[in-house]
Amino acid sequence: MKYIGAHVSAGGGVENAPLNAKAIGAKAFALFTKNQKQWNASPLTDKSIADFKKNCADHGFLPEMILPHDSYLINLGHPEEEGLSKSREAFNDEMMRCQQLGLKMLNFHPGSHLNKISPSECLTRIAESINIALDLTQGVTAVIENTAGQGTNMGYAFEQIAEIISQVDDKSRVGVCIDTCHTFTSGYDLRTKEVFDQTFAKFDQIIGWNYLRAIHLNDSKKELATRVDRHHSIGQGFIGMELFEVIMNDSHFDNMPIIMETPDDQIWAEEIRLLYSFIR
Repeated sequence: MKYIGAHVSAGGGVENAPLNAKAIGAKAFALFTKNQKQWNASPLTDKSIADFKKNCADHGFLPEMILPHDSYLINLGHPEEEGLSKSREAFNDEMMRCQQLGLKMLNFHPGSHLNKISPSECLTRIAESINIALDLTQGVTAVIENTAGQGTNMGYAFEQIAEIISQVDDKSRVGVCIDTCHTFTSGYDLRTKEVFDQTFAKFDQIIGWNYLRAIHLNDSKKELATRVDRHHSIGQGFIGMELFEVIMNDSHFDNMPIIMETPDDQIWAEEIRLLYSFIR
């Protein structure tokens, strides 16, 4: 079964996110559990936690189909000790917030070397950061999102993600979220079923289907291998519509959150209906 949704607002409290997801006909959703533009946030209140869980249950959202995203400020591969320490502290807090909310995953961008350490050193720091967070929490899987490779961002090559996973101690609590826009602009073609199958054969060989936990389903405003992260609405970008029909009919993507981060939230409900209509 396919569980499709979008990254919805948690404005006014995390308990509002499932209500916003229900309003667009979603069966899955993503959210920020705190303001993603600030380092610090007030702790979740007991009422917010209880209301979030109740709203999810009332509207049929399973914890496994909710994909919280951490703050964009966090850099788990930061080359400087102060930035690394701050990032790790914030990431640990976000993992704990997921645990409090009864969620099973936290999705995050791996990190950036900022041209101050080697890519290899950066990947090791990211893995160390994951290990620290897993030791401090229970039941929450750290889900690495592949990137477009913009700037000094790591995680744009499948080999880089595999290297991070190889250095994580508890491999049962690490996974991968594939963003279709990032995959395409980092250099892996997805535009037809033939090239899609080739790309995911590489994914399976290098990382492994068993690590796939979620999909970010986005078209791209930029062309193949441009290494620029600019999402577009479904079928309106350089990837085109065939990819989305392929994913909707591929059982590898059953029973996991399929989350749109497309730019026009006014058509999310329409995009969700379109995606479901592709299922044969």
